[in-house]
Amino acid sequence: MKRIETARLVLRRWREEDVAAMAAVNADPEVMRWIGDGSVRDEARTRAGIEAIEREWEHEGFGLFAVEVRESGRLAGFTGLSVPHFLPEVLPAVEIGWRLGREFWGKGYATEAAGAALRFGFLDRGLNQIVSIAQPENTASERIMAKLGMRLLRETVDPGAGRVARVHGLSRVEYEAAAA
Repeated sequence: MKRIETARLVLRRWREEDVAAMAAVNADPEVMRWIGDGSVRDEARTRAGIEAIEREWEHEGFGLFAVEVRESGRLAGFTGLSVPHFLPEVLPAVEIGWRLGREFWGKGYATEAAGAALRFGFLDRGLNQIVSIAQPENTASERIMAKLGMRLLRETVDPGAGRVARVHGLSRVEYEAAAA
């Protein structure tokens, strides 16, 4: 079981008790505003999503981590790596993404967790490039991408949501050069 600890967070695989907490995050319209078409997700859809994440871990050797705040043990949301099947034009690709509950915004948790997931992808899994995808109005996520060293690669349209999507990317060479 892959587990990563940062100064304030634990990135780990999913547990049954995470479903209700993640469902609460997914039920918040403000959290879901920039995800796909902006629809919220109920507990059944959240459970199905977590099950799909766990299958991706088994199939790909990476996935989305449950993000837990060390001090409280509370689930904040997720961050990690996935294959962005929703945007076929970027395949083959691996995307880094994050989603935290609103009470965890503005504390640097997303950047801290995503930085650890990026290291995992490049150093542990040997990926050559990682992308991140956001709608242009999602400036908070684009700020995180910039902090991670990602640069805008292209603008396109998410075919499932019909919304503009901006694809950012970082290569392992760029990552290693910045870390040196």
